[in-house]
Amino acid sequence: MTRSTQSRGDCVYCGREMTRGGLARHLQTCAKRQEAQVEANKTRRRSQALYHLQVQNAYDGYYWLHLEMRGEATLQDLDHYLREIWLECCGHLSAFTIGDVRYTQVFDDGMAWGEEREMNAKVDALFTPGLEIPYEYDFGTTTDLVIKVVAQREGRPTTSHPIVLMARNKFEPPACIACGKPATQLCSECMYREDGRCEFCDDDAIEHEHGEMMMPIVNSPRVGQCGYVGPAESPY
Repeated sequence: MTRSTQSRGDCVYCGREMTRGGLARHLQTCAKRQEAQVEANKTRRRSQALYHLQVQNAYDGYYWLHLEMRGEATLQDLDHYLREIWLECCGHLSAFTIGDVRYTQVFDDGMAWGEEREMNAKVDALFTPGLEIPYEYDFGTTTDLVIKVVAQREGRPTTSHPIVLMARNKFEPPACIACGKPATQLCSECMYREDGRCEFCDDDAIEHEHGEMMMPIVNSPRVGQCGYVGPAESPY
């Protein structure tokens, strides 16, 4: 699917629009985010390490998220969030790789190349600023992500959830290859053509010769893979 490789998004706290890298810096000093932290520190939530994570698709970084995650939360919590907002289609296995250890759902099956552990590990025992973590969803039609620990702070979480969405990329649909209007569907047969053009609006998708192969275009790096149909919305 063709698109610009530079995407922008809005800060959830103040609404400023920036690139992925610009928001990584902005979120460290955003006045509205700091106000939310002050209010959170008035609550009875347990004070702990909180981690700013930048998540992006490994191929070109067009799709990205800025998240804040509780230190007491687990890799399983992060896996669940990524599945809900971006990935889940058929209940596939997934894995984080941190150092020499692979954290996944199935282990000790005689198929591993190195050490494998469960995902119930708390992230405050694993995360440090600057750490980059490869993540895979579906070991057949794989979606590869990179998770970077941008920063760490101490305080009370701003919500009751283990993860907070602070920013994400805005998605601009590609143009329909037949009429130029914003595309809503892609052809999973034509996407493997040499030019990769496979995007159609609803009207032209009906007329396309591979109409039964259409899949929805949504704001997710898993578009067009396996049985993924979205909706690519934050679970909370």
